[in-house]
Amino acid sequence: MKAGDVMKAGDVLPPLEIPVTRTLIVAGAVASRDYQDVHHDAEAAREKGSPDIFMNILTTNGLVGRYVTDHFGPRAVLRRVAIRLGAPNRPGDTLTLTGTVTEVTDGPDGTATALVRVTGANGLGRHVTGTVTVEVSR
Repeated sequence: MKAGDVMKAGDVLPPLEIPVTRTLIVAGAVASRDYQDVHHDAEAAREKGSPDIFMNILTTNGLVGRYVTDHFGPRAVLRRVAIRLGAPNRPGDTLTLTGTVTEVTDGPDGTATALVRVTGANGLGRHVTGTVTVEVSR
């Protein structure tokens, strides 16, 4: 497999819109064993200065990974996910993920590896920015 058979630098991934629900925020925190009260207790979040609960970084990390692997298919393997958070994701918002392939290399074993620049925005602004390294085999 040549990298160009699967992907090339400049390829744009279609956007993915994810409704940010209270259930998604709480379930993501529980699944990642993040029991910080600001991810499940609205009153505690307000006491700490936030108008409501907000998503944790591990849930965002998982959603970014899902976005990339959904695009490249079942043969895609995430090799690295490096993200930085910005505006919080709160219930009632929509997270829109977008991505662009910035670099592609052929591996010696018939794989292709891509670097994908990902951003995610919500009603407050940019929620997440980062890069994902994904390997795709034949």
